[in-house]
Amino acid sequence: MATRYWIAALPVADDNVAAGKTALWARLQDAISRHSFDTPLYRFTVPDLRPGTLDSLLALSDDLVKSNIFIEGVSHKIRRQIEDLERAGGVEPGTLTVDGVPVDSYLTRFVWDEGKYPVNAPLKETVASIQSQVAKIEDDMKVRVAEYGNVKSQLGTINRKQTGSLAVRDLSNLIKPEDMVTSEHLVTLLSIVPKYSQKDWLSSYESLDTFVVPRSSKKLYEDNEYALYTVTLFAKVVDNFKVHAREKGFQIRDFEYSPEAQESRKQELEKLLQDQEVMRTSLLQWCYASYSEVFSSWMHFSAVRVFVESILRYGLPARFLSVVLAPSTKSEKKVRNILEGLCGNANSYWRSEDDVGMAAGLGGETESHPYVSFTINFV
Repeated sequence: MATRYWIAALPVADDNVAAGKTALWARLQDAISRHSFDTPLYRFTVPDLRPGTLDSLLALSDDLVKSNIFIEGVSHKIRRQIEDLERAGGVEPGTLTVDGVPVDSYLTRFVWDEGKYPVNAPLKETVASIQSQVAKIEDDMKVRVAEYGNVKSQLGTINRKQTGSLAVRDLSNLIKPEDMVTSEHLVTLLSIVPKYSQKDWLSSYESLDTFVVPRSSKKLYEDNEYALYTVTLFAKVVDNFKVHAREKGFQIRDFEYSPEAQESRKQELEKLLQDQEVMRTSLLQWCYASYSEVFSSWMHFSAVRVFVESILRYGLPARFLSVVLAPSTKSEKKVRNILEGLCGNANSYWRSEDDVGMAAGLGGETESHPYVSFTINFV
């Protein structure tokens, strides 16, 4: 599937517009098949919209490019969010659809939804309706993504506590009940020893205070930076032992073994994991539906844009043939020449430098052509 398409509109010279479109379409098909046979070509049917006055079209055209950038941007944001959510869930990327058909098929078989956008409505109202719908979806997405991100952030904090350095991580899943001694007089402390200072710890911990139980230190865990050791001593000298340990570069972590607290943390983690998956699935389904809505709105907007630019370029009444093409990079120049050739001498004044600037001002592409043309990028 191509991810980049051109929408173009060529002038119809025949006063019989229907016959002129048919003849021009046949000439375009023939030229493409002979000179750029690998370029997909489709009709892009734009209904007879209500053009309004020239002043209203000029005013509307000033906003068309900016509006297109906004709508296209929202479409891409949702698409990227879908890719992120599918990747996070280990899901194979699916085919995105619009109204039940693949996105490329929706574009190449575009049909105006008159029930949603009445053709007799002023173009300004139609564009405003499209912008409002897309803006509402974007705002909704921000809220939903923020909620999902909050759960992910909480999980990230818990994971960092469980997998980070021994100096800061949660130690509860590293400690067994038998590792801790707690009695009326004795207590077990946990010492974080720099990895390359373990010999120093083992040779000195008993002398850090008089009331340390000999040979009571045991290594429980080691990471890339530190080792975790226990040490048992009399409760009355804990504060003094901590001071001497800190002077030697050893960190005594405050820790109270509690099976209840450990079980509570485990349940909290499981709930967050469940919440994250529920929210991921819900957000993904919302993104699928919203992408369909935004893409459909974008194509209707593109139809309005073709109509407005064609009227401003070719005049009234509306006499133009609009098409969709997907040329490869190597075929672009050939296709441009074909489209330009089919314009004949009509509107050749657009080639002058002054009128090229005018064409860009009417919502055209940065590169001006003697026909209406703009690009649709799916990604």
